[in-house]
This record gives sequence, structure tokens and C-alpha cells, in this order.
Amino acid sequence: RAYLKKMALETCINFIGRTISQSEFRIMKSNKRQLDDWDYLLNVRPNTDQSAADFWQQFIYTLIDENEVLVILTDSNDLLIADDFIRDEYAVFPDVFRNVTVKDYTFQRTFQMDEVIYLTYNNEKLTKYMDGMFNDYADLFSRMLEVSLRKNQIRGTVGVDATQSLDEEKQIKLQQFIDRLFSSFKKNSVALVPKLKGFDYNEVYSGENNGQSVEELTKLKRSLIDDVSNILGIPNTLIHGDLAEYETSIKAYVKFCIAPLIKKIADELNAKLIEKENYLTGHKIEIRGIAELNPLEIADAIDKLRASGVYNGNEIRIKLGDEPKDIPQLEEYVLTKNYESTNAVKGGEKDNEEKI
Repeated sequence: RAYLKKMALETCINFIGRTISQSEFRIMKSNKRQLDDWDYLLNVRPNTDQSAADFWQQFIYTLIDENEVLVILTDSNDLLIADDFIRDEYAVFPDVFRNVTVKDYTFQRTFQMDEVIYLTYNNEKLTKYMDGMFNDYADLFSRMLEVSLRKNQIRGTVGVDATQSLDEEKQIKLQQFIDRLFSSFKKNSVALVPKLKGFDYNEVYSGENNGQSVEELTKLKRSLIDDVSNILGIPNTLIHGDLAEYETSIKAYVKFCIAPLIKKIADELNAKLIEKENYLTGHKIEIRGIAELNPLEIADAIDKLRASGVYNGNEIRIKLGDEPKDIPQLEEYVLTKNYESTNAVKGGEKDNEEKI
């Protein structure tokens, strides 16, 4: 049952792909966003045939399904995801990629590691790792499907007057007649059968079917998706749309599944698109839009952070995914009376008494 494997992989991988495709890639310099060609390529139109959302969804699907993904930059400044390539590995020199194929076109030139965006997902290819498990599930699913089809099956017996001898020719004609008879039953909800002398047809009902087999098949498919989602770090309740523990599942999903992927992508983009000297002076690429908290949902926590003097206004804006503002008040650290030291208050009272 090859579609079982495809169904589980499509459900889980596309779930992650749709999440990452909502990200926003920012080229930052001293906490200020820089709008340039790379910003347009990463967020709007990576190539002539794909939008940014489609590109990143395919990027994640290829990365997880194939355990690696290669992106090249063409002479026309298009980012393309390779469908096939050969990697020559070296111990001291950068690895080289050759026979890079995109769709039906194979590039004649070679690409060095520092010229491409290349990521690996895990130590083992996901599909190879799961082949054994999928084979077991397929055998079990096929067996359960056969049992389900046998339940509630309509069967029939045919009685033939055997007083006359049946030669081979008559047996063939009789079998053809019976085949046409059963074919009529199969294709039509209402079928009329001619009653012939010496030929009796009796219908036999195989027994009741309470729907249990169908439920078992559904549970098996759900169990398979659960196994795949566990490997990828997606909470089972989230992948099935259960809302009972939605908030907790979302937090676990972002922390243990999405955040590591974002870190991988950000590290690779920073290594390949930003020079070392520029990176050390605060020039970097940040991926925003998924892991950040909604400021409306944590307004009370923001107020406490600001009032306790732990963060100033701009530092809180950066943590929420917003750019800092050139407002002097936002650079100040505020400490409300609730957080002031008791000694400071007493000292103030004593100073006032002395002045009096």
C-alpha cells in the first residue's frame, strides 16, 4: 500500500512546510532592517516560476524527504532548488556539486560549497529509515482490508440439475452464464434473474458488519501518521486538529520542531550570504514570524518587564520581532515604585526628615 507511506509523509512534511513558508527573512544591520536584492529574493520572488511561499514550502519538503536540499544562484539571480546533483566531498577543500539538475536542465558548470545553500536534515534519510515500518503497516493494512471486504459480503450458491452429463463445452457455457449473472448483481442495485428449469440461485448473507473494521482501518492510518509526526517532532494532537491542548501543542511544536529548522536555515544563510567581518559588526539574517509571541496575548508580561527595569522599550520590541524606534523614552529603563528597594524608600524618608 504505497499510498499509506505517501499519505503520512505528505501530511506531516507539508504541515511543517506550510509553517516555515510564513516566515519573514530580514537582513539586519545594527537591529535595523536593510532592504536590498536579497530581501526581495528571500521574501517575494526567489525565481521566475515561484513565489517565496511556494519556494520555502518546496525547500522544506525536499530537505525532510530527501534528507538534504541544494539551492543554487543562477547568473540571472534566480534561486533554484536542485532536483538532482552529485556531491564530491573533500577533507580540506570545499565540497563540489556537479551535474546539478533543475527540472529538465542540467548545469554544465560545477558549484563549490561556498557558492550554494546546502542543508542536511538528519543523519539518516527519512524514507529509508521508515521503509521497514511502512512495509509492516502495509501488510497489516492489506490484511485488515481483506477482512473488512469479506464482512457483510453477499454470496450466492447455484444449483444445477446434474441428471444430465455436462461435457466441457456445456460447462464453459454454464460458467459464462453464471459470470454474467453475478456481473449483473455487481453493477446494478436491482437485477432481474430469469428462472430456468434445473437452475436455482440462492443468496447467502455472510453476517452482520457493525463497522468495526472500518474504524480499525482509520485507527491504523492515524497510528502511522502519529509515528511519522513523532519522528519529526510534531505533537500528535496538533497534526490531527485536536483543540483540547492546542496552546500547549503549539508551544511544543514551535520549540522542538520549528525552532531547530529555523536555526539551521538561518545559520546557513548567514554563513553564505554575510561576510564574516560584517557579521561580527552586527550584520546578519534573522527569520521572523513563527517563534515570536503575540504582544496582545502577553501584554501583562510586557508591562512587568518594562516596569521592573529588566528591559527597556526597544529591547522588548526586538524580542517581539519588531524593529527598535528612535524614541529616547524607549531607550530608558523604567523602575516603578512597586519594584523599588525598601532601603531606598527609607533612605529617602530619612533625608527628608533631615531637611525638615
